[in-house]
Amino acid sequence: MTDVNIKKFGKVAVVCGGSSSEREVSLKSGKAVLDALQSKGVDAHHFDPKEMDISKLRDYDRVFNVLHGTFGEDGSLQGVLDGFGIPYTGCGVLASAIAMDKFRCRLVWQSLGLPNVPYVVLKDDSDFLAVETDFGLPLFVKPASEGSSVGVVMIEQAGDLAKVYPTLKQYHGEILAEKAITGGEYALAVLGDTALPSIRIIPKNKFYDYEAKYLRDDTVYQCPSDLTAKQEQQMGELAKRAFEAIGGRGWARVDFLKGDDGKLYLLEINTVPGMTDHSLVPMAAREVGMDFADLCIVILEQTLTV
Repeated sequence: MTDVNIKKFGKVAVVCGGSSSEREVSLKSGKAVLDALQSKGVDAHHFDPKEMDISKLRDYDRVFNVLHGTFGEDGSLQGVLDGFGIPYTGCGVLASAIAMDKFRCRLVWQSLGLPNVPYVVLKDDSDFLAVETDFGLPLFVKPASEGSSVGVVMIEQAGDLAKVYPTLKQYHGEILAEKAITGGEYALAVLGDTALPSIRIIPKNKFYDYEAKYLRDDTVYQCPSDLTAKQEQQMGELAKRAFEAIGGRGWARVDFLKGDDGKLYLLEINTVPGMTDHSLVPMAAREVGMDFADLCIVILEQTLTV
């Protein structure tokens, strides 16, 4: 960690909670970050937009954003803060909005020839049986603009896609059906210009769902992962290219799937990654000798040069 005068940060709002489907996870992230910053002597304060007037952010010098999901991760909060002239952690308006919309993010990546998980956008008149036949079973279906695996369903039986589809219309964004890529799930964090070590995720249940991410203690995280040195380098380069493609800045977590043939596929990018005791960015940072509090300082320090 570079030396930084803590007083330069001034009064910091740790923005978390909110009203999205990821509220509880965000509150956990916020508490962890707040405790870490205060342990380093930062004048940091809890700020929940669900319970506090957003205009009160004008009373702060900068924002550490861990407001997951709608409003915090989709460019909305970023636009408010830009209007207030307050520096904040993470991506700006455009990058946040693109990353939150998995469909349009993939359109950007596809235009650059970056490898995407095969998918289709479902509509009311889609031929659901044809999608099941084309992709094979199991396949996955998800809302395009939710995070933390909210709304993700594994389709295992023929005919179930048509039954599940209407239940996902309550969520944000298009509804995507994806081919199952079964060679392993990975995450790689980008911190500034640096790619942190990859993590392989091995859930004990059928896939890495909300329960496996936040509630279970038997999910296995391999860091360093089982990638070869060549694959690790390739994943790091892909992550940085994917982040750069959307105009990213600061930090993010890029999620990948690996095919049985070893090919890597971009799955999604998270511009406000989780910072709970189950979260992956702190895990990767520890692998390079950076503890949680130092990681928080490094992320906050990025606001000094925005």
